[in-house]
Amino acid sequence: MVRTALRVILDAEPDLEVVGEAATGAEAVSVVRALRPDVVLMDVRMPEVDGIRATEQILAGLPEPPRIVVVTTFENDAYVYDALRVGAAGFLLKRAAAEELVGAVRLVARSDSLLYPAAVRGLAAEHARRAPRTAPPWAGRLTDREAEVLRLMATGMTNAEIAGRLSVGPATVKTHVAAVLAKTGARDRTQAVIMAYESGFITPG
Repeated sequence: MVRTALRVILDAEPDLEVVGEAATGAEAVSVVRALRPDVVLMDVRMPEVDGIRATEQILAGLPEPPRIVVVTTFENDAYVYDALRVGAAGFLLKRAAAEELVGAVRLVARSDSLLYPAAVRGLAAEHARRAPRTAPPWAGRLTDREAEVLRLMATGMTNAEIAGRLSVGPATVKTHVAAVLAKTGARDRTQAVIMAYESGFITPG
């Protein structure tokens, strides 16, 4: 019933197409590898293989993996944070309105911003407080401008917003973001922000 509802909402949009569905984590991995979608909506609690392991397997097994959005009931669920750590692009609450669902799919497809930045920052900051932090090896490799861009990324700014803040062109910001991802080894903006908080590069609060 839930998958049917999601399909109806997404297929009603002219620029979106649902290409497949899966009932278990193992099936999700198989379907994604076969169909190669751009975006995956992944439940975290599924039989056989949970959404976290399925996310790991998908991201590790494809040269150009899809953007994965975790669908969850509670935003502070530990499963959500674990999924973000292994490379999920963000998460979506099951109570989200139809327009939020559609907007989330489009946003992560563009890879231009964090999905629900305040919640992502809150999860990262909470876990960073509990864990010992050491200076990351990549911190010294970032230029001052790249470090500034990473901090602005953590606020949820899009490339266009960062460009406006720094008085540079969007293409320049895109280059800086690419450099940040390359030097941190992060898959995307979300994982870079998680790493920045966990290492203490960005201080919670």
